[in-house]
Amino acid sequence: MAGGPVLRMRGVFKSYRNRPVLRGMSLDLHAGQLVGIVGENGAGKSTLLRILAGDLTADSGVVERSGRLGCCPQETVLHQAFTVEQHLQFFQAAYGISRLSRAYELLEELNFSGYRYERVETLSGGTRQKLNLVLALMHDPQVLLLDEPYQGFDWETYLRFWDLAAALRDRGCAVLVVSHLAYDVSRLDILYRLDGGVLREAERTDTIAVAS
Repeated sequence: MAGGPVLRMRGVFKSYRNRPVLRGMSLDLHAGQLVGIVGENGAGKSTLLRILAGDLTADSGVVERSGRLGCCPQETVLHQAFTVEQHLQFFQAAYGISRLSRAYELLEELNFSGYRYERVETLSGGTRQKLNLVLALMHDPQVLLLDEPYQGFDWETYLRFWDLAAALRDRGCAVLVVSHLAYDVSRLDILYRLDGGVLREAERTDTIAVAS
C-alpha cells in the first residue's frame, strides 16, 4: 500500500505568452505508488514535469517535495564523446555517492552492461534512453519523474522497464510516468489524462492513446 505523499502540487498555473498551459493543477504522489499521466503532444506534460522537478517556476501555486528526486527527461542530457562509464562517474560526483554498485545493478537489469565503455555517439536512441534512465536512478531516489521513458525501446526492454518500475514501487519509490501513449495501464495504480491544462482520472482500459 502506498505511503504518505512525497510530492504535492496545489493550484499550479502556467502560461506561455498569455496561452494557459496548466490551469490550477493539483496532484499528490505517494511513496510506493506507480502513477501515469497521458496527454497529447503540446498538452503541457513536459511543462508539468519541469515544474514538479523544480526546473521551471510556476506562475502561481505550490509544489512540495520530500526525499531524493530523480528525473528522466524526454531529451537525453548526454555528451556524445563520453562513454557510458564516464557518464556514471560524472553523475556519481554530482550526486555525491561513494560507489557505483546501484548503477551497475541497473545496467544489468536493463541488459546494458556490455555498453559500459561505448561512447554515446555510437549508441542507438533506445540505448541512450537506457543510460538516461540509469542516470536518473543511480542515487536511489524516493521520487522518480519519467518523461516518455520507453521511447525507442524494443519489446524486451519495454517489459524490463515495467519490471523495474514495479520493483521501484515495491521499494517505496513514488514513480510518475508521463507519455502520449499508455500501454498496459493495469500496471499503474492511477492513470490521469492531461487535457486542457487539467488533470482528470482516466478510465481503466488496456490501452489509452491520444493524437500526437
